This record gives sequence, C-alpha cells and structure tokens, in this order.
Amino acid sequence: MAGKGDWLVALEVDVVVIGGGAMGSAAALSVARRGQSVALFEQFAAGHHLGASHGATRNFNTAYQRPEYLKLVTEARNLWDALASETGIQLLDLVGVVNHGNMAELKKIRSAQQRFKIESSFVAPEEAMSRWPGMRFETDVLHVPDSGRLRAADALKALRLAAETHGAHFHYDAPVRNMTVLGDDLVLLTTNLNEYHAKRVIVTAGAWSNKILAGIATLPKLVVTQEQPVHFQLRNQSIEWPSFNHSPNPKGAKDNYWYSPTYGMFTPGEGVKIGWHGVGPVVDPDNRNFMPEPVQLEALRRYARDWFPGLDADSFETISCTYTSTESGDFILDRFGPVVVGAGFSGHGFKFTPAVGRILADLVEGIPAPSIFRAA
Repeated sequence: MAGKGDWLVALEVDVVVIGGGAMGSAAALSVARRGQSVALFEQFAAGHHLGASHGATRNFNTAYQRPEYLKLVTEARNLWDALASETGIQLLDLVGVVNHGNMAELKKIRSAQQRFKIESSFVAPEEAMSRWPGMRFETDVLHVPDSGRLRAADALKALRLAAETHGAHFHYDAPVRNMTVLGDDLVLLTTNLNEYHAKRVIVTAGAWSNKILAGIATLPKLVVTQEQPVHFQLRNQSIEWPSFNHSPNPKGAKDNYWYSPTYGMFTPGEGVKIGWHGVGPVVDPDNRNFMPEPVQLEALRRYARDWFPGLDADSFETISCTYTSTESGDFILDRFGPVVVGAGFSGHGFKFTPAVGRILADLVEGIPAPSIFRAA
C-alpha cells in the first residue's frame, strides 16, 4: 500500500473481468487462451452461495426452438467436452432429458432439433412411466438422450483451473469499488487490492449488473428475483432419473395452481431438484432473507406429490439463489465502448457457459454478438 504522500501506480492489464461466477470464469478462460493478460475480480469468496452459479448440478438441455440457441448449445457441448478433457474433470452426465406437457410447443422443438441433427424422439406416456417410474406423465414425452446433467460446481473449478493454466489471475474477496471509463481503450478500476488500468472490462456480475454498470451502459430491464427450488428425497434409491422440463397443459384446469413451467434433475447425494422458473419475489441482492416464499413452496410440494411418485414431498431441503432475467428471456451480450457486458442468464444460461465465454472474448476484440443478444 502506498504511504502518505505517495502516488498509487495503477497496474496494467489487458482485460479485467468483474464477477467470478460461471460466465466470468469462462470469459477469463477464453480471453487468456487468446494470449491477453486477464485479472478477474470477485467480490465474495470462491464458491460462495450468494449469487446464481453455486450448487452441484444444472440441466444440460437442448429443448430450444430458436436456431441461435440450438447453435450455441451445440457449440457449448463441444467446449464442455474439450474442457473436461483438458482438466481431467468430469462435467457432463448424459442421463437424458425428458420434456412433457405442452405438446404443441414440444413438436416445434422436435422439428428444430431435427434441423440441427440433435437426436430426440417422442415416447408414449405409458412407456415413459415404465422407463422412469419415479415420474408420472400424461402426454407424450420428448426424450433427448444425448443431454442430461451438468456438474456445475465442478465446472467452476475446471474453468478456473484452465484459465489460470493459460495465465489468468483470479482474485476473490476483491470487490471493484469504482470503475471509470477514461477513453476508448482505457478503464480505471479501484479494488481493495490496488488500482488497475485495463484496455477492456468484461462485466459478468449477475444480480449486481445494474449497480456496477450505472452510468456506463444502458441495458434492457433486468429483474433480480430470489428463486427457491427444492431437493426432494427419493423413496427408492435404485430407479433411474433423467433430467426434466415440464410445461403446464394449456387446456388443463387442474394445473392452475402452477406458477410456471418446472425444471429439475437428480443431484447425487441431495435428491431430485425441482423448481418453478423465474417467479420468485423481486429482491435487492444485497438485502435478501434467503427464506422460501411459503405459498410457492407449498405449491411446489403439491406438484411433487402430483407428478413424482418416486419422491417424498414431505422430506426436502430448500435452496436459495438469484435469477437476473430480461423480459424476453434472451441474454445480453454486448459492448459499450471498452466495457463488455454479459447479463440476464438466469434460469437457462449455465449450459451455454463456455460458448458465452467465447462470445465475450469476441466482443473484447470488436466481433459483435449475434443480434438476438445485443442490448439494442
């Protein structure tokens, strides 16, 4: 630290990344692979549970209609496999994904998957319940075998390991206290460690994006919610569990207690995770109670009783995380002068992580993101 009367000399770095969750870690890796110096700053400890990237598992699902997402998830699958090979850390468990409920939408998804040569097929409900007896189905099931479960916590470790191998420096418990754009290729940042001059800054700060980017970037509306998925305990340890997505029947009055479509996956050692999608209470990420919203929780337990004969709806553990969502559900991947922004991933972004890292590194070099992801 500089003494009284001394000048604090800013350290020079090509790219600073603000936010050390999945997207920031992937961006640091992609930039470092291209030979640029990278310093990543995360305001909390490594592996913290205050944002959106913690937890053991996420769905790796290809149930998309839009070609931009199908192209991105195909790229991400290849990059996850490459990262696993590079680090020796297993990242994907290809247990399959079953999608059911709204048949009109599922038929559109199936057609889109066929165009991208993604293997999938419809399974009759009786056959599906025979194959996956822990679940109940009323409609045909769109089964995608070459998908399944992503080991999220291990993914964060692998991304950091690979990024540091390529020369990136990760700093935890290191909040960025001030960011000032001084020119087209110069940003001054102040942390609790030092001051830094960077040619580019990548902001992947999740629920804190609006706070960090105020006055620097004009973004579409971002809403931060506190989501409360649940791990339900298994009645039978021996049955097979694919990951799943379930949409309410648009003509089914008995689904009127649902808050949204549901998603979930088996998490080894914890049970089957089930959650409503993006309907939790709006929160300030610095002022959360981490407590489940009781009415939504009871509805989720009812859902588990209705649709999962293999689960005990009375034996569960709640989880608390944040979503940071755009109104469209599309990500924000764009550049504002020397500042690159990645935001709005919550609810379905994790599976795309390494491909998003590639796009953020492209933006650093002036290569635009696909139009669907631009802020305006």
